[in-house]
Amino acid sequence: QVQLVESGGGLVQPGGSLRLSCAASGIAFSAYAMGWYRQAPGKERELVATITNGGDTIYRDSVKNRFTISRDNAKNTVYLQMNSLKPEDTAVYYCSAGVIRAPRYWGQGTQVTVSS
Repeated sequence: QVQLVESGGGLVQPGGSLRLSCAASGIAFSAYAMGWYRQAPGKERELVATITNGGDTIYRDSVKNRFTISRDNAKNTVYLQMNSLKPEDTAVYYCSAGVIRAPRYWGQGTQVTVSS
């Protein structure tokens, strides 16, 4: 079956960095667009970044120039490097696999908390 397993979340101070990883299995990873979404308490899930099977990337405006999405098809893994983190980045971060802006599969989520 399809599994997307996120890791790398945690507690970080404002201005700090974290790197999220998502290891995929059960899918033809290189054929899928991969994405990172997040959901803060009381808010809807929102797209953070996505990367196509060709390597094109899309970011939400609030994370541009701070976050970088990348993928390693040999390892079936997608990454989200998050720098200059802000308290408003606090959320559960979810990995997705599907087509652009239309996820088909989801991971279980990893908590990111930005606080001093």
